[in-house]
Amino acid sequence: MSLSDPIADLLTRIRNAKSARHRFVIFRPSKVKLAVIKVLQENGFVGECLVNEEKREARLFLKYANGREPVLKGLKRMSSPSARQYVGYLEIPIVYGGMGVAIVSTSKGIRDGKAARRDRLGGELLCVVW
Repeated sequence: MSLSDPIADLLTRIRNAKSARHRFVIFRPSKVKLAVIKVLQENGFVGECLVNEEKREARLFLKYANGREPVLKGLKRMSSPSARQYVGYLEIPIVYGGMGVAIVSTSKGIRDGKAARRDRLGGELLCVVW
């Protein structure tokens, strides 16, 4: 089965695992997915990601606060293969007053909104996370 939007599939897997209070998510890794996960890790939304090259699968550990309350509250895919959403660096949204993160695909790689604004880089708005 081929996927037309692998990033949306990854976000849906994370959203479903978070709702079911699972410890980890298993998915097929790619450079783009791992770059999105790296941004989420840098901002403290998810834990460690282990990649198994032999099985061609990755395991992403989710973070929970006290009482098994998920650190990650929500994810929303902004751009899709059929309707790409491009933004300039001044148009990158500030998510929940700075508590969330916008993930942008720029010419210098996939970055969070704050880093893209600082470096004055626009690009495709992939998703927002809070």
